[in-house]
Amino acid sequence: MFTPHGPTLRELAVQALSSVEHGYDLLAPKFDHTPFRTPDAILDAVARALGPVGPFGHGLDLCCGTGAGMEVLRELCTQSVTGVDISAGMLTVGRGRVGATSGGPRLGETQVPRVSWVRGDARALPFGSVFDVVVSFGAFGHFLPRELPGLFGQVHSVLRPGGRFAFPVVAPAPPSSPWYWALLAFDTAMRVRNAVWRPPFVMYYRAFRLGDVRRELRRAGFTVELRELPEFGRRRDGSPRCRLVVATREGGAAPA
Repeated sequence: MFTPHGPTLRELAVQALSSVEHGYDLLAPKFDHTPFRTPDAILDAVARALGPVGPFGHGLDLCCGTGAGMEVLRELCTQSVTGVDISAGMLTVGRGRVGATSGGPRLGETQVPRVSWVRGDARALPFGSVFDVVVSFGAFGHFLPRELPGLFGQVHSVLRPGGRFAFPVVAPAPPSSPWYWALLAFDTAMRVRNAVWRPPFVMYYRAFRLGDVRRELRRAGFTVELRELPEFGRRRDGSPRCRLVVATREGGAAPA
């Protein structure tokens, strides 16, 4: 499927009938050869948008997977970069691909940030208020709408006052688009699967709605800003195809 190095249809079926954690453990060795990995174009656009806001001291990639977002943070952070994910398999692949550094000087006498990998649940983060920026890419379909208050509360708790929580949001496809019906069919299939099979595999592409997200971020104590990512253009109605949500924990500027 997808590429010669990607998972087979049988492997995808086995993964889909597993739990989220075990499914990603199985998928991990081939994950970067699937469309599930965040495209480089989105990663680069987010890095450019956050560049003027930084540099940051300590960064966290929430639900980091194999570490695509870690590369973004390594360009934005001066002291440390941490990835957290529930899947040990994904962390193993990420650690092998991105590695871990102890920090040290580089050109211009800036620091190479320390890189670390932590297995943990985003709904119960094992950190104090130590981060200046948290990013996340493509993970929110794994959380039910009722879980957003707790999830955003966890992110708020690990940010320092003035810290930022940033993630891209792609505009939903209109009903005239084949993608609208493809995603609707996928979500419907996943809901049927979870109704008849245990353990559940939560992965709903259409459940993360921008209006709900903004409301729950504000309830969690963030101020919320939307920034257009102009690299992706606009829809026919003039709205951006892709936005960056930048939620700031109130209380002052985050130290760099």
